[in-house]
Amino acid sequence: MDPAGAPGEPPALPAPPAHPRRLVFLGTPEMAVAPLEALHGAGFDVALVVTGPDKRRGRGSATTPNPVKLAALGLGLPISHDIADVAGAGADLGVVVAFGQIIRRPVLEALPMVNLHFSLLPRWRGAAPVERALLAGDEHTGVCVMAVEEGLDTGGVYACEEIAIRRSSTATELGEQLTGIGSRLLVEALTDGLGTPEPQVGEPTYAHKLGPDDRHLRWDRSADELDRIVRVGGAWTTFRGKRLKVIEAKLDTDPAPLGPPGSLRGTQVAAATGSLHLVTVQPEGKGPTAAEPWLRGARVEPGERLGDHGSEPT
Repeated sequence: MDPAGAPGEPPALPAPPAHPRRLVFLGTPEMAVAPLEALHGAGFDVALVVTGPDKRRGRGSATTPNPVKLAALGLGLPISHDIADVAGAGADLGVVVAFGQIIRRPVLEALPMVNLHFSLLPRWRGAAPVERALLAGDEHTGVCVMAVEEGLDTGGVYACEEIAIRRSSTATELGEQLTGIGSRLLVEALTDGLGTPEPQVGEPTYAHKLGPDDRHLRWDRSADELDRIVRVGGAWTTFRGKRLKVIEAKLDTDPAPLGPPGSLRGTQVAAATGSLHLVTVQPEGKGPTAAEPWLRGARVEPGERLGDHGSEPT
């Protein structure tokens, strides 16, 4: 493409250098810590770490740094909460990993960037690719090193690695697996040379951030679907009008009818097809507990079901 772009279009963004050495790192959550540490350990000069602001966690007024800021402090790296500071960092490349903010064109004009994205692009562009792949029952996922453009995860791909999703994987376990692979892939790509990115091929899907409704266990769905929701984390149902979190469960795909959806037989809960065995639950206002003693203490009456009462939490 002509650097000036087509008539009426803005000029093309600057291309990343083939062998960058001085970096700005942009990231916030735990998934971004290992890539930051890998780049630093590989000898890249991390001139600046841009991350989200400290947040209040729990009760009280004290604020706590996010995981990337804590890691950067431990490595002795300069830190900023203002993305505009990348322009003055003297870096030749920005590396983005789960930053959580839209990067606008003026910043990309000042510094070319690549992104470590945890999916097989163009499937699951957006905020929650690991969780959406798990919820959808995808058999495979992966991690890509991609160019950052103005669009949402639309840039070309420099490197990509695919993995199978294990049948028992939780979102946390899958995220840790992808983070390890992605950290290695990122260092290799920047060390060996970025080359020319390949355009994404295929129909895009979007990984919107999960809300309470995505984590709601509706017992008129299949046990397989419900099992995936539990493995994503934050699954909830209701019992006697109060919220009940389901932290861990085991899948039983036996099609033999157990009763109406939500029916209880010991720790077993009927779904539309199959059932789930509750392992760890958390009643409203209490801490996590093993399901069996909780059920004994609750003294479930004949005909009581999960999900019969209560409204969706806000």
